[in-house]
Amino acid sequence: MSAIIGLVVLFICVFGGFVIAGGSLAPIIKATPFEMFIIGGAGVGGMITGNSGAIFKGAWGGMGRVIKGPKYHKEDYIGIIAVISKLMKTLKAEGAVAMESHVENPEASAIFGECPKMLHDHGLVGLICDTIRLMVVSSGTLSPYAVEDVMTTSIKHHHHSEMQNADAIATLAGALPALGIVACVLGVVKTMGAIDQPPPVLGALIGGALVGTFLGVFLAYGIFEPFGSRLKQIIDEDGEALKVAQQVIIGNMHGYPVPLIIEAARVCINHHAQPTFGELFDALRK
Repeated sequence: MSAIIGLVVLFICVFGGFVIAGGSLAPIIKATPFEMFIIGGAGVGGMITGNSGAIFKGAWGGMGRVIKGPKYHKEDYIGIIAVISKLMKTLKAEGAVAMESHVENPEASAIFGECPKMLHDHGLVGLICDTIRLMVVSSGTLSPYAVEDVMTTSIKHHHHSEMQNADAIATLAGALPALGIVACVLGVVKTMGAIDQPPPVLGALIGGALVGTFLGVFLAYGIFEPFGSRLKQIIDEDGEALKVAQQVIIGNMHGYPVPLIIEAARVCINHHAQPTFGELFDALRK
């Protein structure tokens, strides 16, 4: 929602201010389709050249993530901690056989089903299932410290992969002003070919060429750079769920008391989405 509000403010202030100052939007509207074809096409082409298909798709998907905002909120974190705690409790009480159906087919698991939003996060579900599967096949002989190291490596790899999407957007933002100049230069070339035309015609051609420079800078610093920056923030916030899962699993492996496990998981969450200790403790007692 904040991204949409920001875009509305951006467009009102830029174009509204131009109109209030006595400018006419007609030349901009007339030139924009052609300039956008050059600038947008060059930008997309550069992204295709400079990134894998997965990163290219993830970058544009990241724009949607910025519109939607962070994936998890307070009630979601409570559900995540409760689900993982229940999985660990089931493993301890019923053994490895009882866990097979949960980790091999989490979509059909009654425990995972208690927090449906988790099932859409393949990174989180994969981390939980892979770690529990590792614990099961090792028959309880694993060192909690070794498991923690493996989970830390997995979390870092996941975070790095996600950040590549934001970096692709940032790279595009850095290229757009230069691509706007490219469009402007082409407009000037077109203008020079009509140098024998009267001043009103030349003025319209030069104005249309300058729209390219305007659009390149406007798109870069008004849209794509803020979107790339915000996407990095959202990736960091969504990644907190992985750290929460790690704390709950490792705390249970160590045999720590429930209050300590709760607090270790809770402090991994940013303050505006962080549940209180009491809320978590009450959820785990149900």
